[in-house]
This record gives sequence, C-alpha cells and structure tokens, in this order.
Amino acid sequence: MLVVTGNEAAPDEVKGGVLAIGNFDGVHKGHQALIAKVCAKARTLGAPAGVIVFEPHPRELFQPNEPHFHLTPLPLKLKRLAQFGIDVVVVLKFDRAFASLSANQFIEDVLVARLAPRHIVIGYDFFFGKGRAGTPETMKVAGQDLGFGVSVVSPVAEDGEVFSSTGVRLKLAQGDVRGAAVDLGEPWRVRGRVVGGAKRGTGLGFPTANIALQPGTALAHGIYAVWVEIADGQTASSPLSDIVSTAGGDTPAATQGRHMGVAYLGTRPTFDDGGVLLEIFLLDFDGDLYGRTLEVSFVEFIRADRRFNSPEELVAQMQVDCEAAYRTLAADR
Repeated sequence: MLVVTGNEAAPDEVKGGVLAIGNFDGVHKGHQALIAKVCAKARTLGAPAGVIVFEPHPRELFQPNEPHFHLTPLPLKLKRLAQFGIDVVVVLKFDRAFASLSANQFIEDVLVARLAPRHIVIGYDFFFGKGRAGTPETMKVAGQDLGFGVSVVSPVAEDGEVFSSTGVRLKLAQGDVRGAAVDLGEPWRVRGRVVGGAKRGTGLGFPTANIALQPGTALAHGIYAVWVEIADGQTASSPLSDIVSTAGGDTPAATQGRHMGVAYLGTRPTFDDGGVLLEIFLLDFDGDLYGRTLEVSFVEFIRADRRFNSPEELVAQMQVDCEAAYRTLAADR
C-alpha cells in the first residue's frame, strides 16, 4: 500500500483513482462499507482504490485543550486500511491553512488539482470546507461540473444502531469491549512501546509490561483479557500450570508473536492513585520486553478497578483474574 503524506502534488500513480474521504477513526463497519464501495468501483474502472484521511484529527485543531480519544492512531489506521484492500492512502495535514479552505477550494485545489480522481466515495454525513459548509450534494454538483463521479453511502446499521466512531468510544468508556469489537469487526487494539514502571508487579509475582496510552484514551478502568502481539515476533514460553490446572485446560504452545495476557488500566488505588498506565501481564511469555512495541487487543472486560486492603488480598484477586482471562482467551483461539 502506497502512503502519500503532505499537501503537495501527488505522484502520478495516485491520480485517476477512486477515493473515499474521511477520518476513518476506528475503521468500523460503516467505514468498511465505504471501503468496499471504493474497491468495487476501482475494480470496475481499473483504477487504484484509495482513501484520504486528515491528520491530526480536526478536533485537535479546534479543541486543543480537550484531548481526543483516537480509536486508531495513524499506524494502526494504515494497517487496517491495508487489510481491506486499499492501494493508496493520502494523508492530508489538517492545519489552520487547510481548515480555512472553502468547500469549493478543497474540491478544486486539493481533490482535482492534486489528485485528479475519477470517482469520489463519501458518507451521508460527510461535511467539509470552512465552517463545514460543503455537503454531499455540494460534492455531487462539483463532480458533474469537473468530471468525476460521486457515490454517497447511506448509514450502515445493525439491530437499529448506526455504526459510528462515537458509538465505539461510548462502548469502550463503559468497558464494553465485546460490543466495540462487533462495531469494528475485530477487537479494539492499542499499540505502544513498553516503558519502565515501579516494578510492583514483579514484587507481587506478576511482572508487567507497561504502556503509556495517548492522552484522551477513555477506556473504562479495570481488568481485561487481551491478546498481545510483540512487534519483533520474539516468543518465549513460561509455565501456565497454576492457571491451567484451575481453569481445567491444557497448556497451549506460545504462538509466534501472539500471547495471552491480562491487562490492567487504572491508577493503582491500592498503592498510590497515580497516573493512568496500561499494565500487561503475559500468561505465556517470560522475557525482557522493555523498549519493545506491543499491540494489545482487548477481548473481554473481567472486572472494574478497586482498592484492596492489602497487597496479599490484591495478589489473590490477580490469580482469579488470570484464571478468568485464560478461560476467555482459550475459548477465543
């Protein structure tokens, strides 16, 4: 997949394509309907299938003091778009100058002059240009005048609920990671580099890999069953005998680069009520993860965060949490 960044002219191989436009945060099932339309139209025309995204998110420009909950930061977004067959992603820098473009300027100076699309695909709720004055109808009229086709995709819903990034964020804020996975078509995931911590987990017998999440990440605090992928593919096994004997299963071989885990997100109220950190204990890995990059997929919410009366009480509960996570993930394989 070709990724074109910046607001300058695009290379020739990008021009003449079928392009969807939007933020695509989460790449949920509504977004996937746009992508499917793009890919089908591109095959019909023998043209590249592309997506235009804006970085940073417009809310970061207009509401700089309110951290935005990114469902899929750009690296994860690009990975998801590639999975769905997109050939080209154009990443447009959303700054004050770009935000000041009128709807017609965006169409004429950005779409037509730089990208020369044969066809544009947008959602029913896509508004663009200064003051969000441009509408799907504006795009249709411009297409007729300037020589490109336009498709507008209707709302995509399931059981009466329209898929949206806002809806996914609300579910995650409630800890409903299974509901979010339904909307996304896969478990919601985060990606980050392992940083040093206070090593309390090691002292308690549960060494954790700690990841600092992006500001604005509004996931409910608590314990989760997670799958963890290690970016460099390193794999090592550690005994699961205690957990397996309680859960009633067989010890699985460590999957290359993919491991069972228990994740904690919270402020550690038993100890310090400190800053929010994602702490991950891998059930089938024994090795040094400092400095490595992990992708963490959230499968099940196990329990809410709470304060314990002693470290010993916390350790007993952590064993129960690990057993619950193991049962969930063993069934999820």
